[in-house]
Amino acid sequence: MRATSSLPGLHSPAAGFDEPFEVLHACHERVRRSLGLLQRLVAHVAQHGADDQARDAARDVARYFNLAAPAHHEDEERHVLPLLRASADARLQEAAQRMLADHERIRATWQSLEPALQALQRGEIAPALADAAQAFVQAHEGHLELEDELAFPGARAQQEAAADGAAQREAMGREMAQRRGVKPA
Repeated sequence: MRATSSLPGLHSPAAGFDEPFEVLHACHERVRRSLGLLQRLVAHVAQHGADDQARDAARDVARYFNLAAPAHHEDEERHVLPLLRASADARLQEAAQRMLADHERIRATWQSLEPALQALQRGEIAPALADAAQAFVQAHEGHLELEDELAFPGARAQQEAAADGAAQREAMGREMAQRRGVKPA
């Protein structure tokens, strides 16, 4: 099932849905790049206002966090969290709780940031842009590292240890691809 895509959220065409944890890691690279773009955007707006570059960057950031990021969180909540919760390892169970709390915080801060980005796309500068962007970036602090360094390896190990681990991985990849409108190859 070597389905690949150039949709937002995938770092490279080499991340295929037959390796769903690699797709999740690739999504994190896109999150990091999008957060970096957001920070550069705020600095740019302070210096140059709502010019064409600012409007384009606001559109790119909004597109990623409105389309790809929610699918990524759904992937984690449907496939990673259950594996972590089923673990006998208290650290993995705690990681699942923190991931879900982080997702809620990220969604809440996005609700404050998105209107400022919409305004910027119209050529308007919302007074709350810098503070909302900072809160959104801060909501991600430690989150990606938690997932990359503890949650994903722990969930992958749980999945591989299961008698039907290969079938679980295949189903996970298939569902992730379907969520993005990609047909498996």
